[in-house]
Formats: sequence, structure tokens, C-alpha cells
Amino acid sequence: MKSLEEDELCFPHLLNSSCRKTMRPHFVSMLTYILLSSISLLTVTLNLLVIISISYFKQLHTPTNLLLISLAVSDFFVGFIMFFQIVLTGGCWFLGDLMCVLYQYLAYIITSASVGTMVLISVDRYVAICEPLHYANKVTQKRVKVCVCLCWTCSAFLHSLLLKDNLEKPGRNNSCFGECVIEINYIGGLTDLFLTFICPVTVIIVLYVRVFVVAVTQARAMRSHAAELPLRLSMTITPKKSEMKAAKTLGVVIVVFLLCLSPFYCVSLSGQDTLLNASSATIVICVFYFNSCLNPLIYAFFYPWFRKSMKLIVTLEILQPGSCERNLL
Repeated sequence: MKSLEEDELCFPHLLNSSCRKTMRPHFVSMLTYILLSSISLLTVTLNLLVIISISYFKQLHTPTNLLLISLAVSDFFVGFIMFFQIVLTGGCWFLGDLMCVLYQYLAYIITSASVGTMVLISVDRYVAICEPLHYANKVTQKRVKVCVCLCWTCSAFLHSLLLKDNLEKPGRNNSCFGECVIEINYIGGLTDLFLTFICPVTVIIVLYVRVFVVAVTQARAMRSHAAELPLRLSMTITPKKSEMKAAKTLGVVIVVFLLCLSPFYCVSLSGQDTLLNASSATIVICVFYFNSCLNPLIYAFFYPWFRKSMKLIVTLEILQPGSCERNLL
């Protein structure tokens, strides 16, 4: 029989070298595991549907949707790394120091790439609403692909530098066996905070405030001239309405993203250093990860094409010849 003290250790055979488990009631622990596992599975499934939909159906191959694929890919990986977070809910890390660093490294890259994609989405909507005549020339699929690739590459490069010491010596900051801790120095922490939160959020807010002002101005102008030029106006409003609908939908995505992201960085700002203990930060990290599950649900609510494509995928109608040419809009 193990003693009570041994039951509280992550690695009982290591005794004083082992970390202690986070002791919770059995019901609470099981509920936490089931809830996080369900969210993780749902996140992976829904974002996979988004990726397949936009990649498969030719009608959806637009610059804006390429940005949605980038966001869906990052959300898809979030669903996977949530399984690592589930391991940490008990306060013990059993996968080794190398896997701990790789998990944290991947999480940082995904977070940074998601924020970068949100900035690109804001720029896309800004050009579409504020400079509609130049949109087709400025925002092309080729340029969007280059921007997305740069976003992910720069994210990986930046965090390779910030986590260099942790990658070279995994587990260097652990105080006991079963802990998963990484450390970024003060300058690196400020750099990460500025480049992945303060600067991008500022750009997003400024661009969307501008989009909102222009949208309100256009709406007033259309109402005032509606009686004078009904036919001509009806011919010019249609594309603007579609762009505005996309702007509103993506605006909701961005607002939800910022609400889920803010707690994580508020905790970082309130701390005296940038030491991140993955076990103690479980709640704010899970709130951020939950955003990846919400994005496809927002698409399903606002985008009819996603509901149609999802139905075709689930019913396996996409296996029929020529199904990629289906009209979804």
C-alpha cells in the first residue's frame, strides 16, 4: 500500500525530487478531463471542416478565405495541443522535458500566427470597405499567400530566438520532476508582449474603427440617395452589402479573439517576471484555446456557404464527380 504522501507525488519512486499533484475531488477532475477533451475534439473536427471546405470548393478560393484557412490551421493545431494541457490539469507532466519545451514552443508559434492572421484579416476588410475600387488589384491570392507564409515563418523565427535557451537545455527551469516550466528573460518577454499583443491589437482596433466609420458614412449616403437613384443604387449596393456582411462577421471573430486572448496577457502583465508555469496558468490558457472552437461556430452562424459545405462533407456528397464546382454562395 502506498502512503498518502506517495499518492500526492507525480513520481512516487523519486520521493523528495518529485513534484506534488494538484489534489482535487474525483468528480471535479473527471468533469475537467471530459470537458477539455470534448472541446479539443470539437475544435479539431470543426476546423478540419473549415479547411476542407475552403480548399475543396473552387467557389470559395478567395483572398479573404485564404486568411480564414490560415486561422483554421492554427485553430486546428490548438485542438491538438489542448491534449497536452489536459495532461497538466493534474499538476504533473509525464511526457519529459523535451516534449514540454516543444509543446510550449508550438503554443507560442500558434498564438503569434493567429494574432498575425487577425491583423491580415483586418487589413483585408479595411481595403475592401475603405478602398473598394483598388481591392482587386491590391489584395490578390498570390499576395495573401505570401503574407500568410511570412506570418508563420516570422512567428517561428521570433520564438526560436526567444526560447533558444529552453530549446537547447530542456527542463533547465524545472524545480522538481513532473514540472513543465519555461522562462523568457525580461527583454524577451517585453518583445513578445509588444509584437504579439500590444502592436497587433492596436493595429486591429485602429483599422476596424476606420472600417466602422466608413461603413456608417456609406450607409447614411445610400439612405439619402435611395429615392433618387433606385435602379442605379441597387446595382452598386449589392457587392458593398456582401463586403459589409463579411466585415461584420470577421469583426465578431476578432472581438471574440481579443476577449479570449486578453486574460492571458493580463496575467503576463500583472506578473513581476515572464516565468510561465503551465500548470498554474491552466485557466487563462484554456480560455484562449476555447476561442479556436468558437471561430467555426461563428462561421456556421453567419456564413450560409459554410453550412452548405459542411452538409456536403458530412453526407460524403463531395465524393461525387464535379462536386467541387457546386454553387455555395
